[in-house]
Amino acid sequence: MRQPVLAANGENDRTVPSHNALDLAARLPQSELVPLYPAAGHGGTFQYHDAFVTKALGFLEF
Repeated sequence: MRQPVLAANGENDRTVPSHNALDLAARLPQSELVPLYPAAGHGGTFQYHDAFVTKALGFLEF
């Protein structure tokens, strides 16, 4: 995969285990990992929406 990828996840995600987000970011050459959202599960991007939207908009600008 050659497209840039933004990987985001909560640190306690049961649906997509958090270690999978770390692995995904490590395997994709043009990936950027958002630090795992603390005390968040699968909805981490919603729980921390202000931080995630800011990061996502910055990622999409490049």
